[in-house]
Amino acid sequence: MTTGRTIHVHRHQWHLVWDHSISPIARIQSGETVSFDTLDASCGQIGPESTAESIAALDFTRLDQVSGPVYVEGAEPGDTLEVEFLDIQPAQWGWTAIIPGFGLLADEFPDPALKIWHLEGGADGWAEFAPGIRIPLSPFCGEIGLAPAAVGPHSTIPPYRHGGNMDTKHLTKGARLYLPVEVPGALFSLGDGHAAQGDGEVCGTAIETPMNVTVRLTTHKDMQVKEPQFITSGPLTERTNTAPYYVTDGIAPDLLEATRKAIRHMVEHLQKTYGLSRSDAYMLCSVAVDLKICEVVDMPNFLVGAFFPLSIFTA
Repeated sequence: MTTGRTIHVHRHQWHLVWDHSISPIARIQSGETVSFDTLDASCGQIGPESTAESIAALDFTRLDQVSGPVYVEGAEPGDTLEVEFLDIQPAQWGWTAIIPGFGLLADEFPDPALKIWHLEGGADGWAEFAPGIRIPLSPFCGEIGLAPAAVGPHSTIPPYRHGGNMDTKHLTKGARLYLPVEVPGALFSLGDGHAAQGDGEVCGTAIETPMNVTVRLTTHKDMQVKEPQFITSGPLTERTNTAPYYVTDGIAPDLLEATRKAIRHMVEHLQKTYGLSRSDAYMLCSVAVDLKICEVVDMPNFLVGAFFPLSIFTA
């Protein structure tokens, strides 16, 4: 059943762990909509005037907070909760950072770095990385999930079978996500707004931004999923899949090391070809490069490709 009511979750109504003992801040019927006004992933510690010193001073216990939880009446363990993304609007600013200890190449980038972005044109707009390099915006939430049945608390940093920090760039407006319900009421929360991100989020941050997100939550009792599943809103990466890609391969007997090598090669390519600093090249990889597993059957090596869209260059 769909009703005309929309519940609003304010930006101060957040929590820092997944835990079914957290009291819901609202209760809705299946099919109703919820509008979330969320902080960025730093929980407000980073702002438009911040510098790299702000990264060094981050309180890590406040990172990746999620807004909610919302109780869906009638949702029971074994059901599936459908999350339909009706609208996703970023703020007018965002940030990307190298945070010491985070990211695919954390050992190779030990120093903090921060880029503040000005976001133009809302959800269908763009952000300028540097003169001649524009990133099309495609906003989504990195954190989307339900409370687990297991006794908490559980960190919001990793993904789980009930959702969490999935960082899946294709959960944009119009997409539908299906999550397994583990506790009565499902206890839905979301956060970690991203204005744009490459598949993989290699440095550990995307274009992080506060977000306004509206979703419709619907319980399905005749559908069971063991882990998250979703339907995209249409063809993938329509706004960047408009020109050739430059691809660097990484080959190794370990899939993670093959991924690291692909990104190392891309960082070097961006430095040599476009004159970017090593830190800027790494952050650009995080917001624009898509990682793809190209080969997993010809042992002893795996092959991972880092796909860089040449469409982001405006000159």
